[in-house]
Amino acid sequence: MKPALVILAAGIGSRYGGLKQMDGIGPGGESIIDYSVYDGIRAGFGKIVFVISKKIEDDFREIWEPKLRGRIDHDFVIQDPNDLPGSFDKPDDRIKPWGTGQAVLAARHAVDVPFAVANADDFYGREAFALIHDFLITENDPNGFCMVGYHLMNTLSEYGTVSRGVCEFDANHYLREITEITNIGLKDGRTGYAMPDGSFNEIDADTMVSMNIWGFRPSMFSLLWKGFEDFLQDHAGDIKAEYLLPSRVNELVHAGIITVKMLRSTFEWFGVTYREDKPKTIEKINSLIASGEYPERLWTK
Repeated sequence: MKPALVILAAGIGSRYGGLKQMDGIGPGGESIIDYSVYDGIRAGFGKIVFVISKKIEDDFREIWEPKLRGRIDHDFVIQDPNDLPGSFDKPDDRIKPWGTGQAVLAARHAVDVPFAVANADDFYGREAFALIHDFLITENDPNGFCMVGYHLMNTLSEYGTVSRGVCEFDANHYLREITEITNIGLKDGRTGYAMPDGSFNEIDADTMVSMNIWGFRPSMFSLLWKGFEDFLQDHAGDIKAEYLLPSRVNELVHAGIITVKMLRSTFEWFGVTYREDKPKTIEKINSLIASGEYPERLWTK
C-alpha cells in the first residue's frame, strides 16, 4: 500500500488568525500547505491526513475538500486536548493541545500504513517528500524510521532568530541526538546563538538540523502512546507542558528501540517565521514556478 502523509495543522488557526486569512504565497493564493500537499501527491503518497483543531474544522474542510476530491484519499482528524491515555484527565484550565507528539497520535485511527509527518507551514521542497516516500517503500524494518535533515544555513531568517533541532549522526547517517536550540541567528557573518552570559556560541553553518519532517511506520503510534503516558505522569497538571515529537524520538533512539536514518536535503527550506520573510518567500515561489518546478496554479483541473 502507498504511504500516507500526515500534516500537522492544528495550530494554523491561531497562527494566522483564522483559516480564511492564511497567507497566500503563490500566484493563485496558494499557501505553504498547498505546496506540501502537491509535493506529497506527486511523490507517490496515497493518502493525506490533516491533523486539525475542532475550531477550524469546518473552514478547513471547506478549503480542502474541493481541492482533493477525486485526486487523492484524504481525511481530517482532530487533535483533542482531552484525548489522553489511561486515567489521566485534562486540567480544567488547560486550553491548548499537548504538542506535536499528541498531534501525531491524533492520526492513529486514520493511518495503518507507513507514513510521513510534516508541519503545515514549513516549505520543505519536492525532494524531501520524495526521499521519505522512497525510504518507506523500500526499507522493511518496523522500527526503522527516517528524517530529512537540512543544512542550518539553509533554514535561517534574515529578520530574527529561530529555534532548530540540531542533530548529531554517526558515520552511517543514523541519528544519535537531537538538541533543541533557541535564538539561532547570524552575528558578524557567524552562525550561532547567544549564551546567558552574553557570549556567542558559534555553530557550523553546515550542521544538519531537523525541521520536523519524518518517516515513520505504524509501530510509532504505540511507542508515542507509551511515551505520552510517561510524560503525563510528570506533567499532567502543567497547563503549558508539551509532549514534543523530537523529544520522544530522542528517548527511543537512546534506548535502542528505533533507528532514524538521516536523508540529506540540499533544498533551501523556507517559511514565514517573521512578517518580513513573506516577500522573499513569494520571490522564491515565483522562481520555482519560472524554473518549471511548479505550475502557476496548483489545483487547476
